[in-house]
Amino acid sequence: MKKYSKLIFGGGIAALLLLGLVLLARPEGSPGPEPQQAAGAVVNRFDFGRISMTQGLVSYVYELPNDGNLPVTISRVYTSCMCTTAYLLKDQKRLGPFGMPGHGTSRGVSLALAPGEKVEVEVVYDPAAHGPAGLGRVERAVKLETAEGPSWELSFTAEVAP
Repeated sequence: MKKYSKLIFGGGIAALLLLGLVLLARPEGSPGPEPQQAAGAVVNRFDFGRISMTQGLVSYVYELPNDGNLPVTISRVYTSCMCTTAYLLKDQKRLGPFGMPGHGTSRGVSLALAPGEKVEVEVVYDPAAHGPAGLGRVERAVKLETAEGPSWELSFTAEVAP
């Protein structure tokens, strides 16, 4: 019995020593180049608050930066409802309107953003688009897809009154 105890104890000590040597022999990882990445997904929300159906269109401009270190190309823009349209604003140009798929205004686009560049997205909401059935709290979204994979989602809420 003592023979096995000494063997187990000795084996445990040897394993600990070996583990220590392996850890000490590992090279210190020198920091390499930062991994390349595209802009991450961004979710921006805005609340119009209480708005009247009779006062017409309301709009808000979102700013979307390419905060990655690779270029990003916006390839598709669409909205969640026909009552909402979006426009891309960059370098004094206004692209759009972009709308809900199946309603003629959802189409592809090719807008490149270098690292650090931003695009503005003007979102226009028509609170009268659904008539009296559209009264109350609404939530809508605009989706921007990129050729590289990440996407942005912009959303807003409003309380629509008569």
